[in-house]
Amino acid sequence: MEIQYRAELCFPHLLNSSCKKPTLQWSEAVLLNTVLSFISLITVVLNLLVIISVSHFRQLHTPTNILLLSLAVSDFLVGLLLMPFEIYRNTTCWFLGDIICVSYLYLIVHIVNASTGNVILISIDRYIAICDPLHYPTRVSTAKAKCSVSVVFKVEVASYLHLCFLCKYIY
Repeated sequence: MEIQYRAELCFPHLLNSSCKKPTLQWSEAVLLNTVLSFISLITVVLNLLVIISVSHFRQLHTPTNILLLSLAVSDFLVGLLLMPFEIYRNTTCWFLGDIICVSYLYLIVHIVNASTGNVILISIDRYIAICDPLHYPTRVSTAKAKCSVSVVFKVEVASYLHLCFLCKYIY
């Protein structure tokens, strides 16, 4: 019985500290990879269109669009970095090493937190625009929107650089 249990692990020689092998049928794995790859590609392409449009055209540089640009950057990173690793992680054993594993887990937390922070900023912006429309232009400006977005991303980048610094000395 124990031999069969060890056969299901990615690294049976590590005894109980190993992860289990994904147990998908070949057809399920192909279908899952195809659908998730398509979703990842669409996420990257459509968010890239938003990034290019808002960045390129000056008339789109409104406070709300700056916040949407920031959300598009976060979601672009989800499609470009997180989704492909999730596809890999769900279909095979992790062979990329501990440092990439820790970095990946760290990226998950911080990119998702950046997206959540952007959604909160957009919600506050829309709340002010709906509840106090006459004072909206004076309460919300392009500079304030850029400052809010900058704070969200600076916190995320600083914490990622801190992780890189720690990994350098741990490993």
